Amino acid sequence: MAIVKVMLVKASGKLSEFNNFISACRKSGEFHPENACQFLSGTMGFTCLSEENPYSAKLQKIEELTTASGIKLISHNTVDDTNFDDHVTEYICEIENALSSLYSDRKLLLDQLNECERGIEQFSHFKGLDVPVEDTTECEFVSVRYGHIPKEQMLKLKAYENNPYVLFIPCSSDAVNIWGVYFAPKEMVKEVDSIFAFMFFERIRVPGAVGTPTEIVDELQENVDILKQALDAIDKQVVEFWNQQSQKCNELYSRLKYLNDSFELRKFAAVKNDQYFFICWILKNNLEKFKKAMDGLGGVTFDISNTDESGRITPPVKLKNNRFFKVFESFVSMYGLPPYKGIDVTSFVAITYTLIFGIMFGDLGQGFVLAVCGLLAWKWKKISFGKLLILCGISSMFFGLIFGSVFGYEKLLDPVYEAIGLSGKPLEVMYSINTVLLVAIGIGIILMTISMFFNIYGCIKKGAYGEALFSNNGLTGILVYLSGVLAAYSFMSGKAILPGAVVFALMGVGLILLFFKEILIGIMDGHVNWKPKGKGDFIMQNFFELIEYILSYFSNTVSFLRIGAFVLVHAGMMMVVFSLAGESENIVIIALGNIVVLGLEGLLTGIQALRLEFYEIFSHFFEGNGRPFLSAEQAVNNKLK
Repeated sequence: MAIVKVMLVKASGKLSEFNNFISACRKSGEFHPENACQFLSGTMGFTCLSEENPYSAKLQKIEELTTASGIKLISHNTVDDTNFDDHVTEYICEIENALSSLYSDRKLLLDQLNECERGIEQFSHFKGLDVPVEDTTECEFVSVRYGHIPKEQMLKLKAYENNPYVLFIPCSSDAVNIWGVYFAPKEMVKEVDSIFAFMFFERIRVPGAVGTPTEIVDELQENVDILKQALDAIDKQVVEFWNQQSQKCNELYSRLKYLNDSFELRKFAAVKNDQYFFICWILKNNLEKFKKAMDGLGGVTFDISNTDESGRITPPVKLKNNRFFKVFESFVSMYGLPPYKGIDVTSFVAITYTLIFGIMFGDLGQGFVLAVCGLLAWKWKKISFGKLLILCGISSMFFGLIFGSVFGYEKLLDPVYEAIGLSGKPLEVMYSINTVLLVAIGIGIILMTISMFFNIYGCIKKGAYGEALFSNNGLTGILVYLSGVLAAYSFMSGKAILPGAVVFALMGVGLILLFFKEILIGIMDGHVNWKPKGKGDFIMQNFFELIEYILSYFSNTVSFLRIGAFVLVHAGMMMVVFSLAGESENIVIIALGNIVVLGLEGLLTGIQALRLEFYEIFSHFFEGNGRPFLSAEQAVNNKLK
């Protein structure tokens, strides 16, 4: 709804009292710190404050311990700024020692488990060998090779049937390989190895074991079960340990996080001798709270102003919207935040995006499903994006009533229309194609005109009156655009809202003003270099820019045809679903078809509606050059990155 007003604070005081100042700032509410060194002249003797953070190592250690255990720490909004004593370090060491012992045992068991599972995988291929493994590996005169050979290579073995030293015993097979063993006298093993290597035999070195492969696999499986039980027992001990320590650990983490962030905020300050200089932005509605927090401090001098007189510090932007429109801030931020003195268009985006989506996806049943999914995502999964789905679903339901579509059923709402005195649905989509497309164009004309009025308002706010009057998105641009719309309407319909001479006179005047807009804007807004450097270059450049403006007006307007196109596409896709379902209207096919249409078209509609917002609406007025208002914690995290 609006951009939150902020105030610039410039504070200075004794460096020994700086921690108290930071603590008071954090207690007073949100504030956006600035890097003071960037706004002070180096000749003044100020330097950036650079110190080793005494809390970062402890914070990192406790985060590492909890992450390794899969524990999620919760940082409470504490303002306890008391320093830690040695007991904190001792407590962290106690946690580390207790967990180290458990993790050491767990790693040993896990290594043994992996070894057993690897053995099971290897020996299970040779279950068909009913001979103890130790008998094959301890032969004095015979060498044994375990491994696998591609199935297509088995035919080549027949060529060695008369060779008494080539003996392959298959044990099992899979889709690609035959698993087995071959035997060879030790004095002939190199020759036999080369024969099997030619047939792409891949040897596997099985670990030492006693018994047949089947017995070994069974024994290893028993070991696996025992090891898994031991691992489960250790995992339970870890969980019990954290259950006992969670409250104390979270309190410790919260204090560490608070003190760590407070110390990191010191790095935003500039220092000279024993004095610090700190710059930040506070919310205007927190001004009294900030002053009250400062009253309790001694030796602090601060100045509060609306803006930076030097113009070197641009105010950060914080958007404020109601809880349903707030989710659309992500769309605005995706394009870029408005400047501080600009316009917060979040509510406009929320309304237009919801309406465009609803028209393009108009179906009462599918809109209801979309709204329910959004409600579940919001309430159950705590996903804020669900609010957007709720609004889009409700909009789809509304336009579904107009189009008379419920999960693709076109006649289901006829009794409702008859009950309210209508002969049928308000709009029969497939029999009103021209109407649908013309309405889409009309929506585009209205939204583009509104967006240009937004540009005029924004230009007036920042004092750019020349831009408001003579730019291609200003009053002159609106004059040319609407004159073109009237001319096109008269040509297509044969009806004239205004006399043709008046329309073309207005268009001509507008085009002349657009041609000379740089000069007119420069004179009115007091630009220094408003005079053209050369007549030829000026004429050529502005001529082509004029053509570009006309083409952009046309292409932007035509782009809104996609609204009508998606209305027709939705109806067409549901006709395909019902044709596949046949005369019996197979409910399974209809249900599956609705699911596919809901997912596929819902995604495409969302993307196309957003594209219209960015390229056809925002491009006429929105300047996404604002910088976000970062709270103290966000600023610290951003600086650490």
